[in-house]
Amino acid sequence: MWLYLAVLLGLYYLLRWYRERQVVSHLQDKFVFITGCDSGFGNQLARQLDLRGLRVLAGCLTEQGAEQLRNQTSDRLQTVILDVTKTESIAAATEWVKERVGDRGLWGLVNNAGIFHSHGYAEWIKIETYRDTLRVNLIGVIEVTLSMLPLVRKAQGRIVNVSSILGRIAFFGAVYSCSKYGVEAFSDILRRELQHFGVKVSMVEPGYFKTAMTDWQKFSEIMKQIWKETPAHIKETYGQKFFDAYHDLMKQGLLSCSTNLNLVTDCMEHALTSVHPRTRYSAGWDAQFFFVPLSYLPTSLADYILTRSWPKPAQAV
Repeated sequence: MWLYLAVLLGLYYLLRWYRERQVVSHLQDKFVFITGCDSGFGNQLARQLDLRGLRVLAGCLTEQGAEQLRNQTSDRLQTVILDVTKTESIAAATEWVKERVGDRGLWGLVNNAGIFHSHGYAEWIKIETYRDTLRVNLIGVIEVTLSMLPLVRKAQGRIVNVSSILGRIAFFGAVYSCSKYGVEAFSDILRRELQHFGVKVSMVEPGYFKTAMTDWQKFSEIMKQIWKETPAHIKETYGQKFFDAYHDLMKQGLLSCSTNLNLVTDCMEHALTSVHPRTRYSAGWDAQFFFVPLSYLPTSLADYILTRSWPKPAQAV
């Protein structure tokens, strides 16, 4: 019996490997629009696809970021300034893309732009920070997608949404996790609604990677400022010793982030160029071999594993 199961499992993975290695034809004629290309995954992906010969349209938040990217790539790559929190900026970028893709439509849309402002426990964070994060990480993804969707549908193309392992199993960063769970839900709905139009939707769920978002020095400064501004009665509930221990715990986690961004961008590239892209890509060894398996465990067991090393608040019962 076990032999039959092993053979069936081996055949399944062999068939999946064969299907996934089939590449879309005429890639050099296909346009891909990427948000958040100033740095991190978006910047890496833009350069990677440009080397592959695709026609990259890169959305950058700043002119400085756009100029630096243009200096690192071929003349094929074009940039546009995009703020995903502003409707008029999204509308202008959509018209800009429409002028360039013409009747061919937009083959790929990569929603990569995002921020992380969850530097502490849920009740330490101001409600304005919740709104700002959701505005970028979720509402921005939705608005850019809906604006570009007619162009993607015309090309029967791809939508790739960057989620996070925190969109699979949430254990810190309350508002960031909320935004990524929203991206997962939106992507699932899109995939099912657009299947009859030939549009394929994929999610990329990175684990811990070293980007500007996870830079420890900046993270630490913001975390200390948030704690400083936390109301006194809440600070008394947790205590300074708790904050110091939690701060050290975050430091250990962020300093161990992977520096190999290709583990993420290779997933994005595959979702855009494979004839048979995956629905979900878990990027990084921590995501694949720890967090994803953990997400299938009973909740009580997952809670114990995730929180067993956490410090206890001063007024814990």
